[in-house]
Amino acid sequence: MGLRAVISRIYRGEISADIVGKPKIWYSLSGALLILSIAGLLIQGLNFGVEFKGGSVFTFQAPRSSIEQVRGAATDGGAHDPIVQKAGEDWRITTQTLSSDQVTQVKATITKELNVPASKVSTQVVGASWGGEIQKKAWQALVVFMILIIGYLSVAFEWRMAVAAVVALVHDLIITAGVYAWSGFEVTPATLLGFLTILGYSLYDAVVVFDMIKEVTKPLSPTSRTTYSEAANQALSSTLVRSLNTSLVAILPVGAILFIGTTLFGAGTLKDLSLALFVGMIIGTYSSLCVATPLLVQLKEREPKYKQIRANIARREQSAKRQARSAKVKAATGASGDAPPDDGPDGGDPDDDEPASEDLPSGVTVRKVVQTGQRQQPRRGSRQQRRGGK
Repeated sequence: MGLRAVISRIYRGEISADIVGKPKIWYSLSGALLILSIAGLLIQGLNFGVEFKGGSVFTFQAPRSSIEQVRGAATDGGAHDPIVQKAGEDWRITTQTLSSDQVTQVKATITKELNVPASKVSTQVVGASWGGEIQKKAWQALVVFMILIIGYLSVAFEWRMAVAAVVALVHDLIITAGVYAWSGFEVTPATLLGFLTILGYSLYDAVVVFDMIKEVTKPLSPTSRTTYSEAANQALSSTLVRSLNTSLVAILPVGAILFIGTTLFGAGTLKDLSLALFVGMIIGTYSSLCVATPLLVQLKEREPKYKQIRANIARREQSAKRQARSAKVKAATGASGDAPPDDGPDGGDPDDDEPASEDLPSGVTVRKVVQTGQRQQPRRGSRQQRRGGK
């Protein structure tokens, strides 16, 4: 059966995927992604926008100008390493923080070289203190969000599920930030909104799976024939198709904004938000199914109740194996029992013919006598004596 057929059967719910039973595969994959993401954050770093690090922004319309011409005009005006972006018909030039005279010089150069009226060039100077305030508020919002999530999951479910969900959320944040670091996309306030959005989306998938696991594992008792891992995998398989469908429906429009909107229509203002949503939704779906659930199962399997269930099942399996071996031995003994029995404790020759008991008259007992010692036979005499009788 090909891979496509297996995936199709899993999607239709005909077979269940053993996701919980193979945690090493998922942990290895997540570990590799985390290492790459952390390396990107340390090597490349995040490309913070002007809202965070401060700077000057020039916005205008020049339909007939190319990106090289716009960058050249800003450089000729005194801007160092300007960042040029196009959103629809609007050009956006971001530079380092400039003084009032420098802003005037850059604006005059743009007006002269690109034939843009001075009244159509808007300027904005953003201080670094404002960006620092945004960062501070973002971290505060993240901490409050985590505390509320841990409290809610601990009350609605249990602390182990809260721990698994929080680990999955941190996993999603680091990998998404790593994608931003390696891709060089600018981190703006819209990016922070995307990060908070993917946290909620990832948490939604985890809560749906945890609720099904709680319902399926509730009847488990010491006499159950199913371990917690097997029951959790059944619950995960029953919600797998719904999670994939929900993720696919959400990812398609976000992917359209990211790839089609930014390339064909120049919707650059939505690029930062759509990338965070696109990457976060994919990683969030993966983590809720393949990271949070196996981690929860490993934490739950350490409880004495579920340890006892597993031990009881293993004991019953060993007993069944012993019974099967005993049945095989009895069957083999019965097959060899058709051979004639031994002649008795005296160890007689088994080839000796013995009269059958049914051929003897009643009351007659047959005993086999074995001679011991020297055989006593009469002497035969010499040949002459036998011939002449002398």
